[in-house]
Amino acid sequence: MKTTGGTDDQKRRAAERAADLVETGATVGLGTGSTAAFAIRALGRAVEDGLDIRGVPTSFASRELAREEGIPLVAVDEVETIDVAIDGADQLDGDLNLIKGGGAAHAREKIVDAMADRFVVVADPSKVTETLERAVPLEVLPDARTAAAARVSELDGEATLRRAERKDGPVVTDNGNLVLDCEFGQISDPESLAADLSATPGVVEHGLFVGLADEAYIGTDDGVDVQS
Repeated sequence: MKTTGGTDDQKRRAAERAADLVETGATVGLGTGSTAAFAIRALGRAVEDGLDIRGVPTSFASRELAREEGIPLVAVDEVETIDVAIDGADQLDGDLNLIKGGGAAHAREKIVDAMADRFVVVADPSKVTETLERAVPLEVLPDARTAAAARVSELDGEATLRRAERKDGPVVTDNGNLVLDCEFGQISDPESLAADLSATPGVVEHGLFVGLADEAYIGTDDGVDVQS
């Protein structure tokens, strides 16, 4: 899992603080990304010490890491509710609105995070901003790529097909779809943009997470700041 921004110690502090919330018997959403990976490892250690939980992975990467750590897993369609989800963010504003999807797992992440009774974001200070401004990932059906990009343009954005780093061709999600990274500049109204993107035919899911997070744990050099 790629590490970008912040320090590993900051990420670890946030993630381990969130992992401490998990009680025995819980069903836990396991997020994707470098900070969520620290939480998965912390939960793995707790399981080894006797904590009885079930993990719901949000991606192939989180599933493989959880297996390595010995966390019992269950598929999202096999549970009716999730007690707590722990997931990272590519960017986070003061209202707990998020941009996610740097790992192209935002469709499954949103399903899991929305199902959770408590969704806790873990991040380092480099992810916190006053106004969201990173590119918003769109997972789109392959045949909808051109039409979705045109709709993004109508919304004053610019869509770029995400290319794979170590092979020719585009990134393909775990669901078999493509990803458009969409630049909108500063996003003053995330809720409105989220609604417009959700209404675009061919868009499977977008990376704006609005009104989903309950709190955020921000790891610092000497502790954890909590936003709620």
